[in-house]
Amino acid sequence: MGPGKTMVALPGFPATTLLLVLFLGLNTFAPAACAQLQLHVPSGFASLHVPEGAEVVLPVWYTFPGEVASARPWEKLTLMWFLEQKGKDMKQVLAHISGDTSSLPGVSLVYPMPSRNVSLRLQGLQEKDSGSYLCSVNVQDHQGKSRGHASKTLHLQVLVPPAPPSCHVLGEPHAGTNVTLSCKSPRSKPPAEYQWERLLPAPEVFFAPFLDTNRGTLNLRNLSSSMSGLYTCRAYNEVGSASCNMTLTVNTGPGPAVIAGAVVGTLLGLGLLTGVVLLYQRQGKALEEPANDIKEDAIAPRTLPWPKGSDTISKNGTISSITSSPALKPPHGPPRPGASTPTPGLHRSTPTPSAGGVSSSALSRKGAVPVMVPAQNQAGSLV
Repeated sequence: MGPGKTMVALPGFPATTLLLVLFLGLNTFAPAACAQLQLHVPSGFASLHVPEGAEVVLPVWYTFPGEVASARPWEKLTLMWFLEQKGKDMKQVLAHISGDTSSLPGVSLVYPMPSRNVSLRLQGLQEKDSGSYLCSVNVQDHQGKSRGHASKTLHLQVLVPPAPPSCHVLGEPHAGTNVTLSCKSPRSKPPAEYQWERLLPAPEVFFAPFLDTNRGTLNLRNLSSSMSGLYTCRAYNEVGSASCNMTLTVNTGPGPAVIAGAVVGTLLGLGLLTGVVLLYQRQGKALEEPANDIKEDAIAPRTLPWPKGSDTISKNGTISSITSSPALKPPHGPPRPGASTPTPGLHRSTPTPSAGGVSSSALSRKGAVPVMVPAQNQAGSLV
């Protein structure tokens, strides 16, 4: 039925009072002879299962024994239909009183009144329309006297076909491993059952214990490349079915565990190599530090100073001049008596006493080297 709305109270019969009267039983106030009204329901229609979206007729009619089935002109009918659901208040869905009919959307009588067939039609059924439908009939004559009262209950279950399920794989489909194919429909009443099949490359149907029809799972063990293919799962119940497909590809390369192990091993190897390098460098520094300490503490050897005017040797290897230290320089001024001077024209010079009265032996002790001075002529050139 469509969205519900509150039903208005019918004239002369407040809804609360009418419900109390119907459920306490009007037969209490009627003569015994009037208790012959009977309601009838066809066999097998007391409980109905109808798919969602369809329409259904709840068949009910009443009779008086010994009378024709058609309504009499004197009959004054009061008819009410109620819906009773677990955990909810009873809801009125249709009422026909004194020739006036009111109902919820999607609810109507199959036959126009007056009629002794009081069957109810429900259209556009939804899951929320499930429940127990109570039909209450009260008949009076033209004088307002009750001719009988009766009620019947019919049970309606609105079923929902499975909604399209979703298919997916649990686990990594690598060769030699185990995976689970899962299939679940988000909506189904009653709960759906499941069947897995492989369509390609070769049809194959699966059964327990690998298949769980209630949970929709299929366990595949020790995968191989031959188990690859197109798989389909069908979710079904008594009013419909739906399916989903998925492609399973078994990977024959190294699995994630092998790859992860290789990565971890590589990282450990790099870490170990780095540690060895750092340790080697630390040991090298430890060996260099004592050597540096010894060099810093040692006293550098003293070098022998050369006299300030060291002999200068020309590029051609001949002695150009001799510049002696202050101790070896001749004194300024005229030569002392007894000192000899070079005689011109001599090819060989004679040893000349050292200036300042220093002997050759003394000079030798001081590290001086005797030098042969060539003789000069009067013009100053060497002989």
